[in-house]
Amino acid sequence: MPSALESAPASPRAALSPPCPRPPAILARMLSLGDFEHAARRRLPRPIFGYIAGAAEENASRDDNRAVFDEYAFVTRVLRDVSQRSQAVELFGERYATSFGIAPMGIAALSTYRGDLVLARAARAAGIAAIMSATSLIPMEEVVQACPGTWFQAYLPGDQARIDALVERVARAGFTTLVVTVDIPISANRENNVRTGFSTPLRPSLRLAWDGLVRPRWLLKTVLPTLARHGMPHFENSFATRGAPILSSNVLRDFSARDNLSWDHLAAIRRRWQGPLVVKGILSVEDARIARQIGADGVILSNHGGRQLDGATSPMRVLARVVDTLGPAYPVMIDGGFRRGSDVLKALALGARMAFVGRPFNYAAAVAGEAGVRHAIDLLRAEIDRDMVMLGVKAWAELGRDALLHKAACRFQA
Repeated sequence: MPSALESAPASPRAALSPPCPRPPAILARMLSLGDFEHAARRRLPRPIFGYIAGAAEENASRDDNRAVFDEYAFVTRVLRDVSQRSQAVELFGERYATSFGIAPMGIAALSTYRGDLVLARAARAAGIAAIMSATSLIPMEEVVQACPGTWFQAYLPGDQARIDALVERVARAGFTTLVVTVDIPISANRENNVRTGFSTPLRPSLRLAWDGLVRPRWLLKTVLPTLARHGMPHFENSFATRGAPILSSNVLRDFSARDNLSWDHLAAIRRRWQGPLVVKGILSVEDARIARQIGADGVILSNHGGRQLDGATSPMRVLARVVDTLGPAYPVMIDGGFRRGSDVLKALALGARMAFVGRPFNYAAAVAGEAGVRHAIDLLRAEIDRDMVMLGVKAWAELGRDALLHKAACRFQA
């Protein structure tokens, strides 16, 4: 597998990616990841945007994922030569250009044409990590063939035989890093999806039809090309075999019977899977310890973007304790609410090895396809670079907890 180099234009990954056409004019107005959300709201039908943006019940966990970053303030260092700085990070024997990646996002192909490929190609061109979602509408084999080095995220079926068959398929496809998401033992109460008109299975409605008609760009560039060239989208990667169409009532079978899963199932995967194994959806220090004991090569702290248990803590609130328990050499990664370079650096200062960003890259794809995702990556990398200079650090490993002050602690001491 080729390495991802610090400089994207010189990367062999970038050389393999087809050159992008002239960037869409709208990108000149996209100055931050937040700008993509506002633009995507105008471009996507309300049910599709609502599915991406919404979370569970009161959205408390989703909102806390953002609020937690405001609780930390930086302590800068000055007059330090940082002219030879690098964002590069080593992970599982691979060198990535920076310490953030693209999180797995389901049904991305409803946001933009061939969305999973769009995200993976942009990540490969930039030399960053990307995780393909199990609830994707493009066969995993197509994505990994086009973008070797992409990680695959699996939701476990409810019995060992189907788990084994899925793991075999992932290995046969050519993925080398397997991410097992463990925080969906049952479907969450996503009433916000219902309010915006989204459902599983996706049901045609007058609202969806009207939203498509008044957003002709989405209809002409995403829906019609998908149907004409690939037929009705299916959930392609939930099992070893093709799943149900997105309009079929049988879709619900793909998301059921997970409440019987246990650490024994994960241990069985560890015995079968030969490459790096990552456990995603950890919030407990004890669960992180168990994951390491059964042989997981890393963990991703996550509350599923606030889309599961509403009121679950932000991963940032448990990050330092997990790192202290597992040790700095063990890869602890994180997702949830990352929107700025400063957010990423705060996580690194608390001991994270990599931060994964989800919704903003989905919005960027909806706004301008692969060019949009590349632009979003560039924006975040530029923010990190500037912030590193102002913090006085040349590499992520120089960041420590002495670079942060928790504002509540400051008030208490005062």
